[in-house]
Amino acid sequence: MARTNSKIPANDMIHSMPLLKIGQERTQAAAALQKELLEAYDHAGRAWLARVGSEVALWTELLTKLTATRSPSDTVQAYTKCVSQQMKMTAEGGQHLFNDCQEITQKLTKAMAHGWPSGGA
Repeated sequence: MARTNSKIPANDMIHSMPLLKIGQERTQAAAALQKELLEAYDHAGRAWLARVGSEVALWTELLTKLTATRSPSDTVQAYTKCVSQQMKMTAEGGQHLFNDCQEITQKLTKAMAHGWPSGGA
């Protein structure tokens, strides 16, 4: 018995098999979500790295000022200014962290609302 070798083009096979198309759409959605999340994490990481640099600069500046102080009141003033700036930076950092978490949560919530991913296949 002779066999015919008829190949179905890949695109036709995907369109003729709805489950494969659904799987492909879910894979694309998962990849898009992963890309969005990685971009958000990258953005947050860069912001925190800049924050660490600002923190180092702040404490380095305090050290420089302390070496130049001539009186206890100059020392207290330098510390007060530094601690005040530190508190401001901490508040801004907390707000930034909140915003980063909110952005990531919104991306995940949006993905879940659109039905991806579900527990089954």
